Amino acid sequence: MATSLQVPIAFSSCSSKRRWRHNSVSCKINSTSAAKIPMPPLNPNDPFLSKLASVAAASPVSLLEKPATNSDTPPYLDLFDSPTLMSTPAHVERSVSYSEHRPRKPPPDLPSLLLHGRIVYVGMPLVPAVTELVIAEFLYLQWMDPKEPIYLYINSTGTTRDDGETVGMESEGFAIYDAMMQLKNDIQTVAVGAAIGQACLLLAAGKKGKRSMMPHAKAMIQQPRLPSSGLMPASDVLIRAKEVVTNRDTLAKLLARHTGNSVETVANAMKRPFYMDSQKAQEFGVIDKVLWRGQETIMADAASPEEWDRRAGIKVVDGM
Repeated sequence: MATSLQVPIAFSSCSSKRRWRHNSVSCKINSTSAAKIPMPPLNPNDPFLSKLASVAAASPVSLLEKPATNSDTPPYLDLFDSPTLMSTPAHVERSVSYSEHRPRKPPPDLPSLLLHGRIVYVGMPLVPAVTELVIAEFLYLQWMDPKEPIYLYINSTGTTRDDGETVGMESEGFAIYDAMMQLKNDIQTVAVGAAIGQACLLLAAGKKGKRSMMPHAKAMIQQPRLPSSGLMPASDVLIRAKEVVTNRDTLAKLLARHTGNSVETVANAMKRPFYMDSQKAQEFGVIDKVLWRGQETIMADAASPEEWDRRAGIKVVDGM
């Protein structure tokens, strides 16, 4: 802007000292040359430059004199009664292509892409970091829309690893469970891979009629395990053992509530690791259906037992 506003101004010769006075201009501007000031090309969409050019053409002295306002005020802001932006901000290109060799910005992480589809994926044991992320995603999705369902995909060994070693406290699973119970949204659960221990509780805690498993997924319920005691005193080990028993009873009650079985039935099944495939989990009440593509069509085409008897020529005798 500074280069485009350089205006050639002709001054008449005055005193030999050629001093510039701040209060008044001692040298008069030639009126003929001031009227023929060449104007640089301007952007018609920039109101500040247009206004500044008109002031320069009418009275160039007003641009050369020091403004009469406060010295702390930036110059030339008195041209407008209400100052505005001097130029329009550049438009930022929003389209991003990740197939280029040099992308403009890094791609979003996969959990964020799944979250955009209202999908929460639990693919690790229930450790504090996983619990924090899952609950935060639940709360965010409820804030976005409290009426749309949330899809919880589970492939987790619960608070233990696959070899049985404890990696998290039982409160991690209870925390996610309590958050699910407090949400206004319907949560549809899907087991992919494995749902063991506390993860099986999360699977069963979904919306009734919306709990499902993949055909080859596994579910398993077991008693909570006591973390490694190390060199702890015997009294501390006893305290921890009592806490594990309390968590076991709580887990049995919650599973009984969501599976429709009695607490005794669930407690007996939990005495040893109780593995269930998709069909067995459906019979036990952990899920409502198996996600087998084309299953509905196949089952709809299957004949009923009475139809099989009729086609086979079997007649059912009354009283038999």
